[in-house]
Amino acid sequence: MRARVLIRPKAGILDPQGQAVERALPALGFTGVSEVHVGRLVELEVQDESQLPAMCERLLANPLIEEYEIQTGHTAAWGERASEEGTAA
Repeated sequence: MRARVLIRPKAGILDPQGQAVERALPALGFTGVSEVHVGRLVELEVQDESQLPAMCERLLANPLIEEYEIQTGHTAAWGERASEEGTAA
């Protein structure tokens, strides 16, 4: 089964990468952007999805400072990134 794990800093945790992106976007002409957070995406194929929370707690995420979201099945299909101009792979 395909799975994606989205990992991001918990609310209130310093996110220097997110702050840097938030400051850089207006300099590039993009306005109206705030609350930027930079995280990680881990894609994996697993036989037993019930093991995913333990994988996250023990290795993939740092539960003290990060939260995670597990996506399985169709929502975790590879290469399905939509853009305004169509689908980009």
